[in-house]
Amino acid sequence: MDYLQDNFISQGGPVMYPLLFISLLGFVLFIERSLFLHKGQIGTQDFLSGIKNLVRKKRLVEALTLCEDTPGPMARVMKSALLNYGESRETIRSAIQSAAIVEIPILERRIGTIAALARVAPLLGFLGTLIAALQALYLLESFNGDSGLLSRLLAEALITSASGLAISVMAMLAYHFLSGRVRALVHDFEWVGHDIHEFLSTQSDAEESTHEYAE
Repeated sequence: MDYLQDNFISQGGPVMYPLLFISLLGFVLFIERSLFLHKGQIGTQDFLSGIKNLVRKKRLVEALTLCEDTPGPMARVMKSALLNYGESRETIRSAIQSAAIVEIPILERRIGTIAALARVAPLLGFLGTLIAALQALYLLESFNGDSGLLSRLLAEALITSASGLAISVMAMLAYHFLSGRVRALVHDFEWVGHDIHEFLSTQSDAEESTHEYAE
């Protein structure tokens, strides 16, 4: 680490410190979002089948308890649907959509920040290059060109540009990876929402028909 600081970060000039901060911030955000999205993933098919079986057995309270005990946004969307069981199709659909609208921004939180870091990093690298170039021009005019100092300024310009681009590439890869995870969860929302909506509506209609027939 000392070697890296003395021979890379210090040679890159003062712009390397905000670039280092951006890289660390992006890494922390990526880890936090990855863990959060991982917690939100459940065995969707098994979870849905379990809820359906409980509803068929008229054990709605147990189904709601299962949703409460299951982590992640999918369980919360399912809970919203179950709380409106017995209502009209439109009411159930509206409850599912409302729950999804609340959950999606939570999934997307901080991912946009990673994309912003990916855009800022190369700009900072370019700024470092410009600063080094201006220093080199000043050196040429004032001191008739010290070759050793000129080579250090050239290294500074190249290091800041390369660092900015490298950080940008990694941040963009992280952004697209996390965005893909979010899209997969949203797709599950749509699929599960449609499935449970049709199931609850059909189940409710069947129970009403049974009551009417019994009367």
